[in-house]
Amino acid sequence: MSSSPVQCLKDLERLRSAPDLSAEVVANLRKELLEALASTSWCTVGVMAPSADQALETLRSLETALAWPALEVVEGTDQTGPVFLKANQQMGTVRVRIEHGLGEGILITGHHNDEAQISSTWGPLPLDFF
Repeated sequence: MSSSPVQCLKDLERLRSAPDLSAEVVANLRKELLEALASTSWCTVGVMAPSADQALETLRSLETALAWPALEVVEGTDQTGPVFLKANQQMGTVRVRIEHGLGEGILITGHHNDEAQISSTWGPLPLDFF
């Protein structure tokens, strides 16, 4: 039995920043996430990171792991500092802005083409989750 307070995706909901997770917990969360994503039509991804480069690197790792085509950066920043990256799979776009006071991690929201279905958000997941 693991001593981590995080055992499932729901356990992340109350956190402001992604926790350190064991390889076993990451594997279990990844399996649960992939099952959840299979029932969605498309996703938005938020990445809270110390820099734009790290946020984009995190997104590219996620795209590779989930076999998504690379999304196009339509708005970036050349400022130095913590950022919030917002990626929209349906639109194929990425926007990055400086944002102070955030935690750190990946937030993924699964959306449905049927608007009667409720969207779900998972995270924050560690930046190196993928």
